[in-house]
Amino acid sequence: MTERSLSIDEKVALMREAFSLCDQVFTWCYDARGTLLATNGPDKAVLDTAFAAFGVKERMLAAAAAGRPILLGTALGLMYGAAFEMDTAGAPRRCFVLGPVFYSSISIGQLELGYTHYAGLELSLAWKEKFVQAAAQLPIVSHVLLGRYLLMLHYCLSGERLTFSDLALPAEALRPAPDGADPRRDRYQVYAAERALLAMVRNGDLNYKEALNRSSLVSSGVPVTGRDPLRQAKTSCIVFTTLVCRAAIEGGLSPQEAYALGDSYIQSIENARTQEPLLHLPMTMYDDFIHRVHRCRTNPRYSPAVQKCVDHLEQHLADKVRAADLARAAGYDEYYLTRRFKQETGLSVTNYVKFAKIERAKVLLDSTGMSVQDIAAALGFTTRSYFIQCFREVTGRTPTEWRGK
Repeated sequence: MTERSLSIDEKVALMREAFSLCDQVFTWCYDARGTLLATNGPDKAVLDTAFAAFGVKERMLAAAAAGRPILLGTALGLMYGAAFEMDTAGAPRRCFVLGPVFYSSISIGQLELGYTHYAGLELSLAWKEKFVQAAAQLPIVSHVLLGRYLLMLHYCLSGERLTFSDLALPAEALRPAPDGADPRRDRYQVYAAERALLAMVRNGDLNYKEALNRSSLVSSGVPVTGRDPLRQAKTSCIVFTTLVCRAAIEGGLSPQEAYALGDSYIQSIENARTQEPLLHLPMTMYDDFIHRVHRCRTNPRYSPAVQKCVDHLEQHLADKVRAADLARAAGYDEYYLTRRFKQETGLSVTNYVKFAKIERAKVLLDSTGMSVQDIAAALGFTTRSYFIQCFREVTGRTPTEWRGK
């Protein structure tokens, strides 16, 4: 007897039930033209009107052609996640929406201020009253959790596995610990995550997604309350941009270039009229600064072939990369490439990889709570003892001694 494969609708129904075990995140289904087909959400008429009136539906439909999950926001602090079912021709068939949710508590006064960003809309007083009543029942879900729910939904619809960093960097940077939590412990985790992110900028480390994903687990909002949700999100983005700009200067980027670039991104943040651009701008800014630092730290003595090898090695520290693989990628004979690599870097390929791994290990020891075993595994060392041996050879200390310095 063969097992029957679940249909898309059955998968979504199971996912909806799974979400309800943690948060009351509602699911909405629209066709490719934006007509509502089904929902388990309350106040259907009011919230569907809000979805269209605040411009979220239009942006969802514009993004549908790409078939990639997307986080969407409004000036009122409402957040949505959208994932898409595609037909065999690669065109959108249906749009599935999670939300709306708030990422933090929003007062009636903040909602009223949020309306000012939609001054051109003709929203009746009666509708606003109904919306306020509906909004009071909406759940508060962090952008991190909503993003993870969205990734699961996307997997159900497409079978594609994505990570949180494939979505958008959160508009809000760091948020205070919840009531009852140990603030000292939470603050330490937040500080460690921040150090990891900024260390990647200083080093021009193109392999930054691991640190970004790790920081998203412990960082979900700065302890700043703005006069309205959009202002609060902008403040967080500006704080993050300022930190990254300073780290880039410490990494070797000229102050003239760093400040000009930072000012440009801050102006774009100020120009944002909804939260949606603020979900994408920080990621773009972070990636831009890292690549600029990487370029300015590139050794001008390296030939293009050797620099290509160095970049490849540093981006694949967890993988086993052989000299033959590098030679093939660079288009050179292995003997010629290994000789040239050592002439220009002063190290054999094997020793360069070892030193690069230990440098990454230092960052992880300084900025995360990962165990020595986990760091060894993350960097592709065959055993914990071999990792400790290599670390001692390079630094003169064990990993534990380094962390306690």
